[in-house]
Amino acid sequence: MRVLVVEDNERVSSVLQKGLKSQDYQVSVAPDAESALKQVKLLDYDMLIIDIMLPRMSGIELSKRMKSIYPKIPIIMLTALGQIDEKIAGFDAGADDYMVKPFDLRELYVRIAAVLKRNKEFGGWENNETLDYDSLSVNLRSKSVTRNHMDIKLTPKEFDLLVFFMRHHETLLSRDEIARNVWGKNFDTGTNYIDVYINYLRKKVDRDFETKLIHTKSGHGFILSNKE
Repeated sequence: MRVLVVEDNERVSSVLQKGLKSQDYQVSVAPDAESALKQVKLLDYDMLIIDIMLPRMSGIELSKRMKSIYPKIPIIMLTALGQIDEKIAGFDAGADDYMVKPFDLRELYVRIAAVLKRNKEFGGWENNETLDYDSLSVNLRSKSVTRNHMDIKLTPKEFDLLVFFMRHHETLLSRDEIARNVWGKNFDTGTNYIDVYINYLRKKVDRDFETKLIHTKSGHGFILSNKE
């Protein structure tokens, strides 16, 4: 399993490199975004670990660039910034998970395993290229979404959330279930991320259409259904 660590702090990158090697990962290090983009062209990586505060090009911008070129590559973002706006920016840039420094390496190992497992499962979606419910259609291969044949633009994490709803339409889903399956089992369910992203999704999927599909069941969770 080959991992690329993009970190400009030599001490931190050295610790990460040693730690990941101890877990039998093949590890490369890039000190900036430009170097990372060059290395990914030369080698196939199974995982990118990107620090958000990089010189010249930020980790957010690098993540966007990577996902535009290699949409399936898993990314874990590292940062000293712990505010919800920064975390949402990271997820919107395509990050699969987010860790705030300082952190225990053992937690990083668990997060890596969870993201890789999730990505493997998500890869199986391509066996069925489209998911359809009511007037909503999701193409898993092209990552495109339409409703009543109108294109809907979603961020990567909004897309993951919608796919989870589509795969479990007319099923009541708790916040914990959504957190575990879309963000990973270590997601902090004490935050309001779930509500924030569901509101984002509603604005794009429901606001301009008569039939509302995403519903809140107070005290229980959320459901994708064309029934009130």
